[in-house]
Amino acid sequence: MNEGPRPIEVLLVEDDPGDVLLTVEAFEHNKVNNTLSVVNDGEQAMAFLRREGEYANAPRPDLVLLDLNLPRKDGREVLGEIKADEDLRSIPVVVLTTSEADEDILRSYHLHANAYVTKPVDFDQFISVVRQIDNFFVTVVKLPR
Repeated sequence: MNEGPRPIEVLLVEDDPGDVLLTVEAFEHNKVNNTLSVVNDGEQAMAFLRREGEYANAPRPDLVLLDLNLPRKDGREVLGEIKADEDLRSIPVVVLTTSEADEDILRSYHLHANAYVTKPVDFDQFISVVRQIDNFFVTVVKLPR
């Protein structure tokens, strides 16, 4: 018997409290039992992914939503480190950022981002985009276990 899509662990790397709130709301409205963990800068992201320090018991994410413009360690550096790490590179990373700059898009794909999504300014569109990302990775894509 098929129970539907399995819940996934999502790590949101975002320093803007408003965008964190919108993303959390979008996940809650989607009525999916996914777990959303949030860290606010690039150093925390790498500690979470490597399960270091306070993140020693952190779940391994099935998906990372990554902002590019982060304090302490830039999102581009985080993406590069994730994709260069033997243990982490299989985790899909969706760059979710305000930047529409061609150089950011090209560099993100050069660093092996799985997708690049520009955050809409409009509240309803932002919620819709996050839901679509969530839906795609939960129901369409087969993720490594």
